[in-house]
Amino acid sequence: MRPAHSRPFAKHMCNVLYEDNHLLVVEKPPNLPVQADSSGDADLLTHAKAYIGKKYNKPGAVYLGLVHRLDRPVGGVLVLARTSKAAARLCAAFAGHRGVAKRYCALVCGAPRAEAKLEGWIARDEATGDARLTAPHAPGAKPASLSYRLVAQAGDLSLLDINLYTGRHHQIRVQLAGAGIPIWGDQRYNPAAKPGQQIALWAYSLTLEHPTKKEPMTFTSLPHGGAWAPFAAELAGLSSGVRVVYADADILVADKPRGMAVAMADGGADTLEERLCAAYGPLRPVHRLDVATAGLVLFARNAEAEAALSEAIRSRTIRKFYRCTVRGTPSPSEATARAWLQKDAAHAHVVLYDAPHPGAKEILTQYRVLRTDGASALCEIELITGRTHQIRAHMAHLGHPLLGDDHYGDRAWNRAMRADALALTAVRLVLHFPPGSYLARLEGKTIALEPEA
Repeated sequence: MRPAHSRPFAKHMCNVLYEDNHLLVVEKPPNLPVQADSSGDADLLTHAKAYIGKKYNKPGAVYLGLVHRLDRPVGGVLVLARTSKAAARLCAAFAGHRGVAKRYCALVCGAPRAEAKLEGWIARDEATGDARLTAPHAPGAKPASLSYRLVAQAGDLSLLDINLYTGRHHQIRVQLAGAGIPIWGDQRYNPAAKPGQQIALWAYSLTLEHPTKKEPMTFTSLPHGGAWAPFAAELAGLSSGVRVVYADADILVADKPRGMAVAMADGGADTLEERLCAAYGPLRPVHRLDVATAGLVLFARNAEAEAALSEAIRSRTIRKFYRCTVRGTPSPSEATARAWLQKDAAHAHVVLYDAPHPGAKEILTQYRVLRTDGASALCEIELITGRTHQIRAHMAHLGHPLLGDDHYGDRAWNRAMRADALALTAVRLVLHFPPGSYLARLEGKTIALEPEA
């Protein structure tokens, strides 16, 4: 849920993201403690109570339950409970990680991997307030787990999208520092941080189940300015829940999650186009991926770019590469396969023929085996043509169905391999435009996801 307008309260300008009779969701500013501490500084909880008391004319003490926390220097989404019943239910949900998802963004130094999961043990030093990575059986050790994904890089900084699975003291800061990628501006755990730098860590998304409606709700808030400024476009993509791999004034390339339709015209309650339009304004997809396929989708941000991209796709000058896992090992290890494909739209199915057939269109699929263990192979596919279900149907026709494809593939093999998703990802686009094209400046540009391991 992203309200159309947030409302500030108190002199510290905490924005209200959502409120009802049970919840108050706010954007906590950096450097404001969540509750009163020994510093005697102003705190969020006190000002939030004053806001509720004044708005609703409540005499006497106002109840607001604190159900989770953010470190003092960290900004972002924070939820408060307005009733004791809501507080009890939310505290139990946060403690048991039931229906709660916490996502952070951070700018880190060093060289992060494309994605990683960090697991270990953390202990808190009560005397100093610091936390440290430690052995499992050390006094006070608690398990800590998070995962991150590299979103973008600019200069010496990298933007990470972080999923927090446990909520230990200073967990993200300590685990990233321990992995050799400390957070920019972290005065405690980054030796290179300079005095006056604001830590680049932000709680940008919080999903929880409403304590009485029992409906999932997601609240978002994004950082801006300062060290975050070079990542404005990528941060907007995070708020949509979609990774934006490349964006400029004319085009945008997004990493579509598996299970999501590309275009609003294709129907469905949640589409890639709808999410990106909400974050970036009007844009249009110029090609499609199957719902079950993940990876790169190209969007036009204006009419001129749409015309140039559509012409390039029609003339097949945009090269599209995929990675997939198939049963067995194709032979030869590299080839361009030809067939004729007939579409049965009523049954969401295609039929392939080895020779021209009435109503069927020619397809060309170039494949290359990257590695194999005999039982299966990782292949790179280049689509020369772009027909419905082409890769899935063509590889199955060649005797090498894709892992996870129950429609054209081998269900027994999929079950034996415990494949619960289609192993097909659009990983690379190579753009080509003729001289004089509106997008000629992008001639030869390659846009790619990180290579799969």
